[in-house]
Amino acid sequence: MNEPTLHHFTLAHREGSNASKRMAYWSWGDTSAAHLVLCVHGLTRQGRDFDVLAQAILDKASSRGESTRVVCVDIIGRGVSDWLDDPAGYTYPDYTQDMAAFLAALHGERPFTSFDWIGTSMGGLIGMCVLGAYGMGALSLPIAPRCFVINDVGPTLEWAAVSRIGQYVGQHKPDVGIFASEQEAADVMWQLASSFGPHSKVEWLALSRHQCVRCSDGKYTFAYDPAIANIFKQITQQSNEQAQAVTWQLYENITAKTLVTRGLVSDLLSKETAIAMTNRGYKMPVPARLVEFTGVGHAPTFVAKDQHDVVVNFLWSK
Repeated sequence: MNEPTLHHFTLAHREGSNASKRMAYWSWGDTSAAHLVLCVHGLTRQGRDFDVLAQAILDKASSRGESTRVVCVDIIGRGVSDWLDDPAGYTYPDYTQDMAAFLAALHGERPFTSFDWIGTSMGGLIGMCVLGAYGMGALSLPIAPRCFVINDVGPTLEWAAVSRIGQYVGQHKPDVGIFASEQEAADVMWQLASSFGPHSKVEWLALSRHQCVRCSDGKYTFAYDPAIANIFKQITQQSNEQAQAVTWQLYENITAKTLVTRGLVSDLLSKETAIAMTNRGYKMPVPARLVEFTGVGHAPTFVAKDQHDVVVNFLWSK
Protein backbone atom coordinates (compact mmCIF):
# COMPACT_ATOMS: atom_id res chain seq x y z
CA MET A 1 0.00 0.00 0.00
CA ASN A 2 1.18 3.50 -0.81
CA GLU A 3 1.78 5.98 2.00
CA PRO A 4 0.20 9.44 2.30
CA THR A 5 2.14 12.65 2.76
CA LEU A 6 1.74 14.66 5.95
CA HIS A 7 0.88 18.36 5.79
CA HIS A 8 -0.27 21.02 8.25
CA PHE A 9 -2.81 23.81 8.04
CA THR A 10 -2.63 26.76 10.44
CA LEU A 11 -5.89 27.57 12.18
CA ALA A 12 -5.14 31.27 12.52
CA HIS A 13 -8.46 32.03 14.24
CA ARG A 14 -7.77 29.61 17.08
CA GLU A 15 -6.81 31.16 20.43
CA GLY A 16 -5.50 34.41 18.95
CA SER A 17 -2.95 35.22 16.29
CA ASN A 18 -0.08 34.72 18.71
CA ALA A 19 -1.14 31.20 19.57
CA SER A 20 -2.24 29.79 16.22
CA LYS A 21 -2.70 26.05 16.13
CA ARG A 22 -1.90 23.60 13.36
CA MET A 23 -4.23 20.91 12.08
CA ALA A 24 -2.49 17.97 10.43
CA TYR A 25 -3.80 16.27 7.32
CA TRP A 26 -2.76 13.29 5.24
CA SER A 27 -2.86 13.64 1.47
CA TRP A 28 -3.27 10.72 -0.92
CA GLY A 29 -3.16 10.74 -4.72
CA ASP A 30 -2.80 13.66 -7.10
CA THR A 31 -2.60 16.96 -5.23
CA SER A 32 -3.67 18.80 -8.38
CA ALA A 33 -6.75 16.63 -9.00
CA ALA A 34 -10.03 18.41 -9.64
CA HIS A 35 -11.88 15.83 -7.54
CA LEU A 36 -11.34 16.01 -3.76
CA VAL A 37 -12.55 13.43 -1.25
CA LEU A 38 -12.35 14.64 2.34
CA CYS A 39 -12.36 12.05 5.15
CA VAL A 40 -13.07 13.07 8.76
CA HIS A 41 -12.65 10.63 11.66
CA GLY A 42 -14.46 9.87 14.91
CA LEU A 43 -14.20 11.45 18.35
CA THR A 44 -10.90 9.99 19.61
CA ARG A 45 -9.53 8.78 16.28
CA GLN A 46 -7.33 10.29 13.56
CA GLY A 47 -6.92 10.50 9.80
CA ARG A 48 -4.95 7.31 9.29
CA ASP A 49 -8.12 5.35 10.08
CA PHE A 50 -8.96 5.85 6.40
CA ASP A 51 -5.81 4.30 4.89
CA VAL A 52 -7.60 1.31 3.36
CA LEU A 53 -10.55 3.37 2.14
CA ALA A 54 -8.28 6.03 0.63
CA GLN A 55 -6.39 3.40 -1.34
CA ALA A 56 -9.65 1.85 -2.54
CA ILE A 57 -10.87 5.25 -3.74
CA LEU A 58 -7.63 5.87 -5.63
CA ASP A 59 -7.77 2.40 -7.18
CA LYS A 60 -11.31 3.07 -8.41
CA ALA A 61 -10.34 6.42 -9.87
CA SER A 62 -7.30 4.89 -11.59
CA SER A 63 -9.42 2.09 -13.09
CA ARG A 64 -11.56 4.78 -14.69
CA GLY A 65 -8.59 6.79 -15.92
CA GLU A 66 -9.45 9.60 -13.52
CA SER A 67 -7.45 11.65 -11.07
CA THR A 68 -8.55 12.03 -7.45
CA ARG A 69 -7.10 13.45 -4.26
CA VAL A 70 -8.06 12.02 -0.87
CA VAL A 71 -7.41 14.18 2.19
CA CYS A 72 -7.76 12.72 5.69
CA VAL A 73 -7.57 15.24 8.52
CA ASP A 74 -6.50 14.91 12.15
CA ILE A 75 -9.07 17.16 13.81
CA ILE A 76 -7.45 19.55 16.30
CA GLY A 77 -6.50 17.75 19.52
CA ARG A 78 -6.10 14.38 17.79
CA GLY A 79 -3.39 12.45 15.99
CA VAL A 80 -0.43 14.67 15.17
CA SER A 81 -2.43 17.90 15.23
CA ASP A 82 -1.79 20.48 17.94
CA TRP A 83 -3.74 20.46 21.19
CA LEU A 84 -5.67 23.51 22.31
CA ASP A 85 -4.57 25.51 25.34
CA ASP A 86 -8.22 26.11 26.19
CA PRO A 87 -10.34 22.92 25.99
CA ALA A 88 -13.46 25.07 25.67
CA GLY A 89 -12.57 25.21 21.97
CA TYR A 90 -13.30 21.52 21.43
CA THR A 91 -16.82 22.15 20.15
CA TYR A 92 -18.76 21.46 16.96
CA PRO A 93 -19.18 25.15 16.05
CA ASP A 94 -15.39 25.51 16.28
CA TYR A 95 -14.75 22.36 14.26
CA THR A 96 -17.19 23.65 11.65
CA GLN A 97 -15.24 26.89 11.27
CA ASP A 98 -11.97 24.92 11.17
CA MET A 99 -13.15 22.78 8.28
CA ALA A 100 -14.68 25.65 6.32
CA ALA A 101 -11.38 27.54 6.58
CA PHE A 102 -9.44 24.41 5.64
CA LEU A 103 -11.54 23.74 2.52
CA ALA A 104 -11.15 27.36 1.43
CA ALA A 105 -7.38 27.09 1.86
CA LEU A 106 -7.15 23.82 -0.09
CA HIS A 107 -9.21 25.31 -2.90
CA GLY A 108 -7.06 28.44 -2.88
CA GLU A 109 -3.87 26.40 -3.27
CA ARG A 110 -5.16 23.94 -5.87
CA PRO A 111 -8.73 24.54 -7.04
CA PHE A 112 -11.05 21.54 -7.17
CA THR A 113 -14.28 21.32 -9.14
CA SER A 114 -16.00 18.62 -7.09
CA PHE A 115 -15.66 17.43 -3.54
CA ASP A 116 -17.12 14.67 -1.39
CA TRP A 117 -17.25 14.38 2.40
CA ILE A 118 -16.89 11.07 4.24
CA GLY A 119 -17.40 11.37 7.99
CA THR A 120 -17.38 8.70 10.67
CA SER A 121 -19.24 9.47 13.92
CA MET A 122 -17.88 12.89 14.99
CA GLY A 123 -16.66 13.42 11.43
CA GLY A 124 -20.19 12.79 10.20
CA LEU A 125 -21.61 15.29 12.68
CA ILE A 126 -19.06 17.91 11.62
CA GLY A 127 -19.98 17.19 8.02
CA MET A 128 -23.65 17.62 8.86
CA CYS A 129 -22.85 20.98 10.46
CA VAL A 130 -20.71 22.19 7.55
CA LEU A 131 -22.92 20.96 4.71
CA GLY A 132 -26.16 21.83 6.48
CA ALA A 133 -25.01 25.36 7.28
CA TYR A 134 -23.92 25.73 3.66
CA GLY A 135 -27.34 24.57 2.46
CA MET A 136 -28.99 27.12 4.76
CA GLY A 137 -26.79 29.91 3.38
CA ALA A 138 -25.13 30.36 6.78
CA LEU A 139 -21.66 29.16 5.74
CA SER A 140 -19.53 29.72 2.67
CA LEU A 141 -17.76 26.88 0.86
CA PRO A 142 -15.57 27.06 -2.28
CA ILE A 143 -18.03 24.88 -4.21
CA ALA A 144 -21.18 22.92 -3.46
CA PRO A 145 -20.59 19.45 -1.99
CA ARG A 146 -21.30 16.57 -4.36
CA CYS A 147 -21.53 13.47 -2.14
CA PHE A 148 -21.84 12.98 1.61
CA VAL A 149 -21.20 9.69 3.40
CA ILE A 150 -22.34 9.89 7.03
CA ASN A 151 -21.12 6.87 8.94
CA ASP A 152 -23.06 5.57 11.96
CA VAL A 153 -24.28 8.88 13.28
CA GLY A 154 -27.25 11.13 12.74
CA PRO A 155 -29.30 14.07 14.00
CA THR A 156 -30.64 11.97 16.89
CA LEU A 157 -28.05 10.31 19.13
CA GLU A 158 -29.03 7.54 21.52
CA TRP A 159 -28.37 8.76 25.06
CA ALA A 160 -27.15 5.40 26.37
CA ALA A 161 -24.36 5.40 23.78
CA VAL A 162 -23.43 9.03 24.43
CA SER A 163 -23.19 8.23 28.13
CA ARG A 164 -21.14 5.10 27.44
CA ILE A 165 -18.61 6.98 25.32
CA GLY A 166 -18.33 9.73 27.90
CA GLN A 167 -17.31 7.21 30.55
CA TYR A 168 -14.10 6.11 28.82
CA VAL A 169 -12.94 9.10 26.76
CA GLY A 170 -10.07 11.11 28.24
CA GLN A 171 -9.21 8.72 31.07
CA HIS A 172 -5.46 9.13 30.58
CA LYS A 173 -2.85 11.74 31.43
CA PRO A 174 -0.88 13.61 28.75
CA ASP A 175 2.62 12.25 28.05
CA VAL A 176 2.33 9.51 30.65
CA GLY A 177 2.85 6.08 29.11
CA ILE A 178 0.30 3.44 30.00
CA PHE A 179 1.14 0.73 27.46
CA ALA A 180 4.44 -1.15 27.24
CA SER A 181 4.14 -1.66 23.47
CA GLU A 182 2.01 -0.88 20.45
CA GLN A 183 0.62 -4.41 20.62
CA GLU A 184 -0.47 -3.94 24.23
CA ALA A 185 -2.11 -0.66 23.25
CA ALA A 186 -3.89 -2.40 20.38
CA ASP A 187 -5.15 -5.12 22.71
CA VAL A 188 -6.58 -2.58 25.16
CA MET A 189 -8.13 -0.52 22.38
CA TRP A 190 -9.82 -3.65 21.06
CA GLN A 191 -11.56 -4.02 24.41
CA LEU A 192 -12.91 -0.48 24.01
CA ALA A 193 -13.73 -0.73 20.31
CA SER A 194 -14.74 -4.32 19.62
CA SER A 195 -18.05 -2.92 18.33
CA PHE A 196 -16.09 -1.78 15.26
CA GLY A 197 -16.64 -5.33 14.02
CA PRO A 198 -14.37 -8.21 12.96
CA HIS A 199 -10.77 -7.33 12.05
CA SER A 200 -7.73 -9.54 11.64
CA LYS A 201 -4.84 -8.98 14.05
CA VAL A 202 -2.89 -7.33 11.25
CA GLU A 203 -5.78 -5.02 10.36
CA TRP A 204 -6.38 -4.03 13.97
CA LEU A 205 -2.71 -3.34 14.66
CA ALA A 206 -2.60 -1.15 11.54
CA LEU A 207 -5.61 0.81 12.82
CA SER A 208 -4.15 1.06 16.32
CA ARG A 209 -0.59 2.02 15.42
CA HIS A 210 -1.49 5.62 14.61
CA GLN A 211 -3.89 5.76 17.55
CA CYS A 212 -1.10 5.77 20.14
CA VAL A 213 2.02 7.87 20.67
CA ARG A 214 5.32 7.07 22.35
CA CYS A 215 6.02 9.03 25.54
CA SER A 216 9.30 10.19 27.04
CA ASP A 217 9.38 7.12 29.30
CA GLY A 218 9.36 4.80 26.27
CA LYS A 219 5.80 3.63 26.86
CA TYR A 220 2.75 4.51 24.78
CA THR A 221 -0.46 6.41 25.39
CA PHE A 222 -3.48 7.51 23.35
CA ALA A 223 -2.84 10.05 20.57
CA TYR A 224 -5.46 12.57 21.59
CA ASP A 225 -5.85 15.34 24.13
CA PRO A 226 -7.81 13.95 27.11
CA ALA A 227 -9.41 17.39 27.43
CA ILE A 228 -11.63 16.62 24.42
CA ALA A 229 -13.75 14.77 26.98
CA ASN A 230 -14.69 18.06 28.67
CA ILE A 231 -17.65 18.46 26.33
CA PHE A 232 -19.29 15.44 27.95
CA LYS A 233 -19.41 17.32 31.24
CA GLN A 234 -21.82 19.77 29.62
CA ILE A 235 -24.13 17.23 27.98
CA THR A 236 -27.21 15.96 29.77
CA GLN A 237 -29.96 13.74 28.50
CA GLN A 238 -32.21 16.79 28.33
CA SER A 239 -29.71 18.92 26.38
CA ASN A 240 -29.05 15.98 24.04
CA GLU A 241 -32.76 15.80 23.25
CA GLN A 242 -33.09 19.58 22.88
CA ALA A 243 -30.25 19.69 20.35
CA GLN A 244 -32.17 17.45 17.97
CA ALA A 245 -34.27 20.28 16.56
CA VAL A 246 -31.10 22.06 15.40
CA THR A 247 -29.34 18.95 14.11
CA TRP A 248 -32.36 17.81 12.12
CA GLN A 249 -32.64 21.28 10.59
CA LEU A 250 -29.01 21.06 9.52
CA TYR A 251 -29.51 17.61 8.05
CA GLU A 252 -32.64 18.65 6.17
CA ASN A 253 -30.71 21.44 4.43
CA ILE A 254 -27.91 19.27 3.06
CA THR A 255 -27.81 19.54 -0.73
CA ALA A 256 -25.36 16.70 -1.43
CA LYS A 257 -26.27 13.19 -2.56
CA THR A 258 -26.11 11.26 0.72
CA LEU A 259 -25.27 7.74 1.86
CA VAL A 260 -26.04 6.73 5.46
CA THR A 261 -23.99 3.76 6.67
CA ARG A 262 -24.74 1.99 9.92
CA GLY A 263 -23.51 -0.94 11.97
CA LEU A 264 -26.52 -3.22 12.26
CA VAL A 265 -26.12 -3.38 16.05
CA SER A 266 -25.05 0.24 16.54
CA ASP A 267 -26.06 1.74 19.86
CA LEU A 268 -25.46 5.36 18.74
CA LEU A 269 -27.48 5.54 15.51
CA SER A 270 -30.79 3.75 15.92
CA LYS A 271 -32.54 1.95 13.09
CA GLU A 272 -35.45 4.40 13.42
CA THR A 273 -33.22 7.45 13.05
CA ALA A 274 -31.37 5.92 10.11
CA ILE A 275 -34.63 5.26 8.29
CA ALA A 276 -35.85 8.78 9.08
CA MET A 277 -32.66 10.12 7.47
CA THR A 278 -33.72 8.55 4.18
CA ASN A 279 -36.97 10.53 4.30
CA ARG A 280 -35.96 13.94 5.65
CA GLY A 281 -33.17 15.19 3.40
CA TYR A 282 -35.50 17.61 1.69
CA LYS A 283 -32.82 19.45 -0.32
CA MET A 284 -30.96 16.34 -1.47
CA PRO A 285 -31.17 15.59 -5.22
CA VAL A 286 -32.39 12.06 -4.39
CA PRO A 287 -33.41 10.49 -1.05
CA ALA A 288 -30.52 9.39 1.10
CA ARG A 289 -29.55 5.74 0.75
CA LEU A 290 -29.12 3.53 3.84
CA VAL A 291 -26.71 0.59 3.99
CA GLU A 292 -26.22 -1.49 7.14
CA PHE A 293 -23.34 -3.86 7.89
CA THR A 294 -23.98 -7.05 9.81
CA GLY A 295 -21.82 -8.00 12.78
CA VAL A 296 -20.87 -4.36 13.37
CA GLY A 297 -21.88 -1.82 16.00
CA HIS A 298 -20.51 1.68 16.35
CA ALA A 299 -18.83 2.24 14.00
CA PRO A 300 -17.90 0.58 10.68
CA THR A 301 -14.24 1.25 9.82
CA PHE A 302 -14.46 0.72 6.03
CA VAL A 303 -11.49 -1.65 6.26
CA ALA A 304 -13.46 -4.71 5.17
CA LYS A 305 -13.88 -4.95 1.40
CA ASP A 306 -17.66 -5.15 1.52
CA GLN A 307 -17.71 -1.92 3.51
CA HIS A 308 -15.34 0.17 1.45
CA ASP A 309 -16.83 -1.15 -1.80
CA VAL A 310 -20.19 0.35 -0.74
CA VAL A 311 -18.59 3.75 -0.20
CA VAL A 312 -16.45 3.71 -3.34
CA ASN A 313 -19.33 2.59 -5.57
CA PHE A 314 -21.56 5.30 -4.09
CA LEU A 315 -19.03 8.02 -4.93
CA TRP A 316 -19.13 6.98 -8.59
CA SER A 317 -22.82 6.16 -8.81
CA LYS A 318 -25.16 8.23 -10.92
